[in-house]
Amino acid sequence: MDSLIKEIKQSFRLYMDGARAQSLREKGVQYHLNWGVSLGHLQEMAREYEPSHDLAAALWQENVRECKIMATLLMPVDAMPEDEAREWIANTPTQEVAEIGAMTLYSRLPYAKDLALSLVDKEGEMEQLHGWCILVRLMMQGLTLSDEEMRHVREKAAEVMKSGNLGLMRQASRAVAE
Repeated sequence: MDSLIKEIKQSFRLYMDGARAQSLREKGVQYHLNWGVSLGHLQEMAREYEPSHDLAAALWQENVRECKIMATLLMPVDAMPEDEAREWIANTPTQEVAEIGAMTLYSRLPYAKDLALSLVDKEGEMEQLHGWCILVRLMMQGLTLSDEEMRHVREKAAEVMKSGNLGLMRQASRAVAE
């Protein structure tokens, strides 16, 4: 497994984008390493590997932006238990990784709706952000909430609009608009 992780990390050099990495650093995104590889290139790279729980979990442990994103691309949706998803969500380092994870992994999990609805109730901003991002993705895919669930989502969105957190506000407004 170590040699595979090393191979993946070395392959980031092929697609490194110094300007993107610098821009992320200037925006306060801090990692041990940040190659600035685009999501499109990471998706292309991920196609070269068999999705694997063990590989994804090992990549997630790396404090490298591209490893975190690759982990969400390589985790098989039927192999990620809810407690592990919640752990990853709680330990997500940035809004970018949260939004990508919601798109590539969390919204595809069999328990995605319940996960999202529980996350919008959390105190932590990163957990809430995940909840809103997952809800937006699910709604884009045609999810319909019950009247009670929609009422709850609207109430939580109203609270978020008072928070001043632009990332949360953007995602919450998208969720209620869908």
